[in-house]
Amino acid sequence: MQNPSYEFTRAITRRPASSIADGLRAEDMGNPDLEGMLAAHAAYVSALRSTGAEVIELPPLEAFPDAQFVEDTALCLPQGAILMRPGAPSRLGEVAEMTPTLRACYDDVREITGPGHIEGGDILVTGREILVGRSDRTDAAGVAELAEIVAEWGHSLREVFTPPGVLHFKTDCSLMDAETILATKRLDASGCFEGYRVLHVAEGEEAAANAIRFNNLVLMAAGFPRTAEMLDKAGYEIVEIDNTDCALLDGGMSCLSLRF
Repeated sequence: MQNPSYEFTRAITRRPASSIADGLRAEDMGNPDLEGMLAAHAAYVSALRSTGAEVIELPPLEAFPDAQFVEDTALCLPQGAILMRPGAPSRLGEVAEMTPTLRACYDDVREITGPGHIEGGDILVTGREILVGRSDRTDAAGVAELAEIVAEWGHSLREVFTPPGVLHFKTDCSLMDAETILATKRLDASGCFEGYRVLHVAEGEEAAANAIRFNNLVLMAAGFPRTAEMLDKAGYEIVEIDNTDCALLDGGMSCLSLRF
């Protein structure tokens, strides 16, 4: 039996556009380097493909500098895909760009029609439920609309709260296996992971919390040696990807693909 929370046969990614310097960021720490970003993107796609998965690589979208962060545009579940409604106005158009690809992959494609907003970066699918973090990009109305759709497919959804100053729920957590979550201490302290086994990222390595479990691999940002060692000792097979440039745009491992 496949575990749909981390065993996948396909992924969708999008190559970074030369307009990336116009991408959103909470704090300006300089502009990302396109060459560096393309190299990291290639390493990321190669890691996904190494597990035997098919990776659909979409072309860059110059008009949408954040479009490589495809995860925010949709939620992919075994039963179907749900198009999101991003909370950042400049990103709303990315959803329409992703729609034809998802319709080609799924028979059933639903959409969040509003007025609420919700982004994929706030959604963590575990072995038993869908956790959705309210944040600056995901509001109560967006969560309620998603809850109605996934209930039809037999999923239970639980609303939790993203800490202030943290962009997305998954900025601070990721799924390691059906019952195990990697999280920052600040997010775990909210009590949202009660009943799960929680592994904490090392102090000062909070950015390592945005990782992905993809089949047999855990893809994590490079440069967080203590967290990497902890995951290695816990028995996970790790691939470290240079996230230097993506991090300047508040991006991490999960943002860069839709996995199903």
